Amino acid sequence: MNESEVIHKKNESNRLAKIWRSVSSLREFNLIIIIFAVGILMTFLSPNFLTASNLKATGIGLSSDGIVAIGMTIAIVSGGFDLSVGSVMALCGASTGILYLFGVNIWIACFLGIIIGAIVGVINGLFIGRVGLNPFITTLAMMGIARGVAEVITQGSPISLSGVPDSFSYIGQGSIAGIPFFIILFVVLAVIADFLMRRSEPLRKVFYIGSNEKAAILSGINSRKVKMYVFVTTGVLAAVAGIACTSRFSVADPTLGTSAEMRAISAAVIGGASLSGGEGSIFGTALGVILLNMINDGLVLLNVSVNWQDLVLGLILITAVTLDYISHQRKLNSLKVQSKTA
Repeated sequence: MNESEVIHKKNESNRLAKIWRSVSSLREFNLIIIIFAVGILMTFLSPNFLTASNLKATGIGLSSDGIVAIGMTIAIVSGGFDLSVGSVMALCGASTGILYLFGVNIWIACFLGIIIGAIVGVINGLFIGRVGLNPFITTLAMMGIARGVAEVITQGSPISLSGVPDSFSYIGQGSIAGIPFFIILFVVLAVIADFLMRRSEPLRKVFYIGSNEKAAILSGINSRKVKMYVFVTTGVLAAVAGIACTSRFSVADPTLGTSAEMRAISAAVIGGASLSGGEGSIFGTALGVILLNMINDGLVLLNVSVNWQDLVLGLILITAVTLDYISHQRKLNSLKVQSKTA
């Protein structure tokens, strides 16, 4: 081997090492490894796990959670969260269906359903941003209100939407090149949201407020306006998820989105979002959604009782929150040590 070949091999090795270091340094790298490990384990435990039909069903199922989790991530990064998203899914999905049954054009009904989600977000944003109420209390109250309205307009029972146009059904049931449109919708929204959170100035302000709201205000950021936009976003995305699910099942269901808020918070925290605010990524949340749904799908394939699924989800959430708290405390302690030594 001549000298030029040795130099070429060395450069190639250095380049591969550099690529590996950049990939392994990603905050989401460990989560990707865990997802692969769970996937391999489930492949051995259940022969049906890697079948096309199961992957398709799992992908469609996680898409609604994923769309909701996008908004939840933005809310958590801002230093808050939104417990009403599951109920808003039910309210907007049911409202769209009921409006259609009353003779409203289905696309106008969809538009009005999204407007309802935005209005819920405005109300949450007003009480949290302007009045100064705690996000937990505000969105918990809105969770009950939105679910209650959904139950009132449907009289507490799912209502079949027979005869809806194929174009509307396509949202939840159609596919492009064999890939369900619902999954494509989630991926597109996630890519756009991830790009905007990394590059756009308005969403960068969400990080500033979540990290240190007082400092952000002193630097000229209108925190009230930012919080308003945050909760309008969570409301609109919950509405989109609710309408897509209504399209998928052709039913106006007042129970739609039950526990969606817990799944969204779990996915965001597992994906690296800090409940203290100022940290998080849509890419990490998408990975968190995938992991949670893989585990849930695995439990179903292994014939584990449905009663265990909420228990497992709760254990995952408390573990993720505990790890987030420990990580945050370590960072605070590290900063204190640095300030003392400076």
